[in-house]
Formats: sequence, structure tokens, C-alpha cells
Amino acid sequence: MTTVLCVVCGFLLDLALGDPRWMPHPVVAMGRSVTWLERHLRPRFPDTPGGQLAAGAVVAVVVPAASCALAAGVLCACELASHALRVAVEAFMCYQLLATHELWRQTMLVRAALLRGDLAGARRAVSIVVGRDTDALDEAGVARAAVETVAENASDGVVAPLLYMVVVGAPGAMLYKAINTLDSMIGYDDERYRYFGRVAARVDDVANWVPARLTALCMVVVAPVVGLSGSGAWRVWRRDRRRHASPNSAQGESAMAGALGVRLGGGATYGGVLVSRPTLGDPGRPVEADDIARANRLMLACCVLALALLCACRVAAIAVAGALS
Repeated sequence: MTTVLCVVCGFLLDLALGDPRWMPHPVVAMGRSVTWLERHLRPRFPDTPGGQLAAGAVVAVVVPAASCALAAGVLCACELASHALRVAVEAFMCYQLLATHELWRQTMLVRAALLRGDLAGARRAVSIVVGRDTDALDEAGVARAAVETVAENASDGVVAPLLYMVVVGAPGAMLYKAINTLDSMIGYDDERYRYFGRVAARVDDVANWVPARLTALCMVVVAPVVGLSGSGAWRVWRRDRRRHASPNSAQGESAMAGALGVRLGGGATYGGVLVSRPTLGDPGRPVEADDIARANRLMLACCVLALALLCACRVAAIAVAGALS
């Protein structure tokens, strides 16, 4: 029950406070560790596919393991001092590893800029939360990018950390965030990372398999609650959820497209290179600024439902274990 308390408190703190800019963040430390290890490990391994694969595998193991072990060590030390201190610190860790508030805030800034006709400002705002080039996007393109990042990060930024928190506590969520950070930094199929980042990308696929599908199903369930199409979300998810090279990327995005009644995906430019991606959803009206608000309502309701389901499963498992002991 202590873990459930910590997770719920962390979720509520994230909703209320978001990420204060002055506060050190564990994901930043993870990113710096990845950069440092890459710089020092690459030259020590042969510059061959096998050598770079091995170097990347070391990074993909060391960063998540160290992140998890450090969090577990801190919590053990706190427990030795006081159980209440351990609970408070774990709740704080959970809070830092969730992104509900920031995802909402950053994408709603994009909506606000679009509504006041400030396309340049909208492009700058959306560039903070997406990796694609934004300088040439029109209003529909900016809105589509914002909606897509809400759909993707509902899983990566909220539901997946929640799942690992509930199952393993804050150290489990640290492990997940390190895996996800590695994928976002080196998990690319380009000349630089094709071999060095391959293990990180595969591990991320495994770590997100359950959370991505849980996110999509929760979106289907809550879509009618927030005034969107549950039947559309279910239909498009069933049809389009595999329309991506990644086994997870189209899960939440297809459910989001069906719930909103828009088409997501398609081509996007990264570093000046046009990348073709499958489309998700049915052709129809272009994505508009208010779709960002609709997507955020769906994301928040989805995350609340996922939290409730995960905590209920944890409590039920504890009750069953107690009855059997």
C-alpha cells in the first residue's frame, strides 16, 4: 500500500506543480550520462558494426542499471533513518518522473499561439516538444505535431512510468526513464547510431510494449467521457495500430486519431530530411488548434484511468497474497 500511496501522491504533485525550471531533474542527469559514456566508450571499441553494437549495449545496460540502483540505494538509506522519510522521498521521485502537467502546459502554449494568429510563435512553441523541423509548418501542420506528441507522450511520459512505479516502485520508474532517454538520444537507424543505438532501441520496444497498448485501450474507454468518439478510437486503433515500423508508436496515436476524427502521421522533416511515415486515421478535416485541447483532455482522462486500474491491480494482488499466506 505504501507504493500506491507514493504513486498517487507523485501523480497529484505533478498535476499541481509540473517541473520547476530551477530544480535538478533525473532525466537531465541520465542524458548527460549517456553523452559522457558515448564519448568515452566509442573510441575504446572497434569501429566496426560488431564493435559499435557492443559499445552501445554497454551503455544500454549501465545507464538504466545505475539509475535504478541509485534510486533504490537512496530509498534504503531513507528507510534506515525513517519510514516517513522514505515515503516522502519516493513520492517526490514519482513526481519528478511524470510529465502530465508539462505535456499539457507546453502543448497548450502551441494552441494559444495558433488561436491568436501567431504562427511563428506556434512553430517555436511546438519545436520544444517535437523533434521534427517546424520552420515550414503551416497551422494544420503545427497543430498536428502537437496532437501527435500528446498521443505519444501519454504513454512514454505518463502511463509507462506509472506502470513501472506501481509494479516496482520509484526505482522501476527510474529504470524505465533511463531506457526511454537512451532511445530518444541514440535509438536511431541512421549512420551514426545504426549499430551503437540498436540495443537501446530494442530494449525500449520491449519496455513500452504493455504501456503503449494500455494507453490506447484507456483512450478508447474514456473518449466518450470527454466528448470524443469511442467507436472511432476503437475502429481506427484496430485498423491502424500496426501501421508503423515500431511495434508501439502507432498504438496511442491511432486511438487518438480515431477519437478526434482526424488523420495523423504522414511525412515529416527531420534535420532537413523528409521522412515518410504511415498515416493514421481517416481523411477529413485538417487538424485545428482546438484539437490540441481535445487531445489533452483525452490524455488526462486516459492517464487517470490507467492510474486507477494499475493501483487497483496492485491492491488486489496484495490482498490475494495476504489471503494465501
